[in-house]
Amino acid sequence: MMTVVTEVTLKPGCEPEWDAAMRERLSAAHERPGWVGGQLTIPLDAPHKRAVIGTWESRADWEAWHEDDTFAETRTRMDGLQEGRGEMVWYEVVTEGRA
Repeated sequence: MMTVVTEVTLKPGCEPEWDAAMRERLSAAHERPGWVGGQLTIPLDAPHKRAVIGTWESRADWEAWHEDDTFAETRTRMDGLQEGRGEMVWYEVVTEGRA
């Protein structure tokens, strides 16, 4: 399994619209092969920033997701709400624990 963490900074006042688009994106990801789970998080000391944590069976599954129509449509909407591009870091999942 692979986990990708993407950090973005949002333009002031765009947070609700960006969050709504990300919820839509995460909901659509549930139907994708290889999807394990994800989270949208907000740092306590930076309400204009977001970290998106997504876990996939493989990086190839994640890359295929980027060809999905819902992903492309939300990317178009979200890019205009962000300050610059997000920063992405990949992690190999060594072990996992969930309730």
